[in-house]
Amino acid sequence: MSRLPVEPDRELGQHFLVDPNILRVIERMAALDREDVVLEVGPGLGVLTRVLADRVRLVHAVELDRSLEPHLLEALEERTNVVLRFGDALALELAALAPPPSKLVSNLPYKIATPLIVESLDRLPTVELWCVMVQREVADRLFASSSTKAYGAVSVLVQLASERTGFHPVSRKVFRPQPNVDSALVAFRRTALPEDFARVKKMIAAAFAHRRKTLPNSVELAGLAPRADAARALASIGRPPSARAEELAPLEYLALSRALR
Repeated sequence: MSRLPVEPDRELGQHFLVDPNILRVIERMAALDREDVVLEVGPGLGVLTRVLADRVRLVHAVELDRSLEPHLLEALEERTNVVLRFGDALALELAALAPPPSKLVSNLPYKIATPLIVESLDRLPTVELWCVMVQREVADRLFASSSTKAYGAVSVLVQLASERTGFHPVSRKVFRPQPNVDSALVAFRRTALPEDFARVKKMIAAAFAHRRKTLPNSVELAGLAPRADAARALASIGRPPSARAEELAPLEYLALSRALR
């Protein structure tokens, strides 16, 4: 595949996988099983899709670029266990997929990687394992520790719902065309989803929307609670009113949300 059959769409940020070695790494990190139902977002030319189809029960492949349809159909001609859907993965009702996916395994388009991962945590409750290729910066952010530069809202949300099971830096040479940023494979497995996850998401979004402000100010600016109530809630979890977003660990956000409730 040194010569691609299509001209990659720069606006869509298309970078197609061309290295068979990275496919073996994905297979191992995704712990593929014959009973798995896999959701793949951004199958591109079907290189990873073929590997998935040969090892699992069913693949739901969602592609935005309709011009890739003839290439995908040709690549997957003999694989009847792949269901192709065309559309925006962030807009499609992925929760309605049948049978529901048990794993999300993808070379994710960089532009939608973070929102797709975050939304899948509660929108796709049947997904038990993620193995995704993302920009290295995003991979580092997912499981960053509190009080670090990489730590943010996505770090808190992902860590509240899952634990990391694998990490693999990826060379730019595995893609055509080569991207201008480094990438990484990251795998993580679902642990548990807090019952009040929707409320916690609002709290976390508010906190990091104004990360230079104190948490009571951020909470009040978002209209979630008066500053005084937020300060009392912080005190109840052992944090001063001067605390800022990056200082709280994921479980402290859960406690703070419940204290404010």
